[in-house]
Amino acid sequence: MIACPTPMPPGDGYADFADLLENLFAPLGGTAERVSVPQALWDGPNLSGERINLILRPDIPGMSDDLPEAMIYFHTDTAPVGDGWTVPADTLTRDGDRLLGRGTADMKGTIAAVRDALLRLTRTQTPLAFRPVLAFCTDEEGGRYPGIRHLAETRLLPEVLLNLNGSAEPRIWAGCVGSLDLTLTVTGRASHSGEADRGINAAEALLPALVALNNLKATVETRTTALPPPPWSNGPLRARLNLTAVHAGDKGSALPGLAQATLNRRYLAEETEDDVLAEIRAAVTQAMQGTAALDWDLQVTGHLPPVNDPDGPATDRWTQARAQAFSLPEAAFLRYGSGTSSDFGWVQKAGLKHMLLGGLSRPDRNVHGPDEFTTVEDLRGLSDAIFLFLAEGCAPQGAREPGKVPTEGPTQ
Repeated sequence: MIACPTPMPPGDGYADFADLLENLFAPLGGTAERVSVPQALWDGPNLSGERINLILRPDIPGMSDDLPEAMIYFHTDTAPVGDGWTVPADTLTRDGDRLLGRGTADMKGTIAAVRDALLRLTRTQTPLAFRPVLAFCTDEEGGRYPGIRHLAETRLLPEVLLNLNGSAEPRIWAGCVGSLDLTLTVTGRASHSGEADRGINAAEALLPALVALNNLKATVETRTTALPPPPWSNGPLRARLNLTAVHAGDKGSALPGLAQATLNRRYLAEETEDDVLAEIRAAVTQAMQGTAALDWDLQVTGHLPPVNDPDGPATDRWTQARAQAFSLPEAAFLRYGSGTSSDFGWVQKAGLKHMLLGGLSRPDRNVHGPDEFTTVEDLRGLSDAIFLFLAEGCAPQGAREPGKVPTEGPTQ
C-alpha cells in the first residue's frame, strides 16, 4: 500500500489504490461497491483524478443477517511526501519495531490492522456483535468535498461509525475544531523586470493582504474553546490562522502576473463558518484597497466542520476493547479534543452525531512530516482492538496475548 502513492493534492491515485484494496480483501469474500464523487463537487486548484470511494462488505462465516452494521472508515489519501526523508517515502522500510513510509501511521497501516483482525475472526469463526462495513474514502487531507461527506449526504450510514484516523494513545474522543482552507489569488500583469512600468507585480500587490492577515492572526488566536485539550497541551485549544503556502513568479527577470497564498483557519465549535469567512474577507478587502492589482479572489478550497460531543452507545465498548488490546486499565483512557480536524464533521452535519475514533497516530510519529512511522506493536494492538470490538460480548477468543508474536496469520 505504501508503494501505491495516493498524495492529496493532486488525488490522482485513488483508482489504482481501490484495485489494490479489492485484491487485498478478496480472501474475505463479500461485495465491493465503488462510489465516485461528481467532479463538480470536489474540483479545485491543483486537483486531478477520479474520486473513487470503495465500500467493502466482507462475508465473515457465521455472520447473521440481522446483526447491526458497524462502518469502519479509512481515508486512502496521504499528505504529499515533502522534504527531509532519510528513507524512501514510497517504500516500506523496517527499522527494528518501526515501519517507515508515507501513510504508515496516517492511515494505510490501519488498513493492514483491520484486514488482520477480520482474517482472524474468519479463521476462528468467532461470533460477531456487528457486521463490518469498510469504507475507504477520498480527500481527507484537503479539498472541499471529502468522500465520507458524499456518502453521508447521499445514503443512510450505520449508526455505529468507527473512524480510524486517530490516535493509538489511550483517548476517548471529545471532538475537534473545524478547518477552512482558503486560496487568495491576486492578478497583476507580467512583464520584463527591466521594464517594470509595463507590468503590475502581483507578488507585491499581495503583500498588504499578507500583512493584514498576519495582524488578524494575533486576534484570532486569543479565542479558546471549551473542548478539553490533550493532556500534553500547554493550555486550552485555540483558534488558529496560518499562512501555509505562497507562490508567485518563476525567475528574476520577470514580474509575476499572478500570486497565490493559501491560508488555513482552525475554527472552534463556538464560532460559525459564516463569521469566520466574513472576518477574513473583510481584512483582505480593506488591505487590497488602493493596490495596483487588476483583480483578486478569495476562494474556499477545503473545509472540515468541527466535531462536537460524539459520545454514544458504543463508546464504552470501544474503550473496553482498546484497554484489553493494549493491556491498559480503562481509567487510563482520557477524554479530550484536538486542534486537528476531521472529515467526520460533515457526518455530524448530515445528522449522525455518534462516532468513535482510534488509529495509529502518536505525537512522535511524524504524521505529515519526513520519516513518518508506526510500530509493529501498535499494528497488533489495533488489530486486537478491532477483533474485540466486533466480537460478540468483546470476547477475547482469538485475540493475542499482549506482546506475544502470533504463530500463524498474516502478521507473523
